[in-house]
Amino acid sequence: MFKKIAGIIALSGAMSVTAQADTWHMPTPYGDANLPTKIAYQFADEIRDKTGGQIDITVHSGASLIKHPEIPRAVRTGQVQLGEVFIGVMGNTHPVFKHDNIPFLATSFEESQKLWEAAKPEIEKQLDKEGMKLLYTVPWPAQSLYTKFPVNTLADLEGTKMRAYSPSTSRLADLMNTSPTTVQVPEIPQAFSTGIIDAMITSPSTGANGQAWDYLTHYTDISAWIPKNIVVANKRAFRRLDKDTQEAILTAAANAEQKGWEGVRETARQDTETLAANGIVVSEPSDELMAELEKIGAIMVKEWEAEAPEEIGKILEQYRQ
Repeated sequence: MFKKIAGIIALSGAMSVTAQADTWHMPTPYGDANLPTKIAYQFADEIRDKTGGQIDITVHSGASLIKHPEIPRAVRTGQVQLGEVFIGVMGNTHPVFKHDNIPFLATSFEESQKLWEAAKPEIEKQLDKEGMKLLYTVPWPAQSLYTKFPVNTLADLEGTKMRAYSPSTSRLADLMNTSPTTVQVPEIPQAFSTGIIDAMITSPSTGANGQAWDYLTHYTDISAWIPKNIVVANKRAFRRLDKDTQEAILTAAANAEQKGWEGVRETARQDTETLAANGIVVSEPSDELMAELEKIGAIMVKEWEAEAPEEIGKILEQYRQ
């Protein structure tokens, strides 16, 4: 009889622990083969381990739960507890979110990390105003040019349809005398195959994971900028957690960010090699093309600063020190 009662008590305790477990949902726009998504799964696993299963994060990859442009709103309104988003997608919310989408402002990983440290205080301030808390960031490899034909000058691109995925990339397409066309990552193969777009500027990872050799032929390594994803949490949901759980999440977030900055260099090398191995012509840009693109970059820096002189001025001053 005693053993039976003890068993019932133990079972009740287990059920109580299970009932207290909190399931969080984390939409991310990219597929499982991408480095940011791999890190998102590791982040979720670490939190599950550190909290003894009390926070159980379900990662919804490939925009399977929520479409990419809608993720910030879903987190802000509490539809989901956290989510991953390409920072530039939020550029219409405030100009600080465009900081890593400005061509030729930061083109190496070292420069990109320095730019991130300069922009981070303003990013956190704006996210806080919108009811979100920054957890971590993962960089992409440098963005370069994909086409169905060789490109030696901007004249080769004039009149084509260029993929856009943020306010900054739309402006860049305009300045390149191309037509900006919004296409999200999962839609890229069909967009090229059906003539919706003729060119795009994106990472070697996007091309390798999307088997770009099936629908285009050339990759020109212009290394225009190094964008990032950020993972953000709903501020209220985070604040409701006890201190130990908050610390567990922040520790896992710091680990995830470190993995991102360390892993992206190797990812860039491997994915560029994959493009070449599958028949894409990988080439360095001509001097003329780079000169034309750098002029556009200078224009976009000035336009960006004019949008919010105080905040952007602080970022640029800190970055250029």
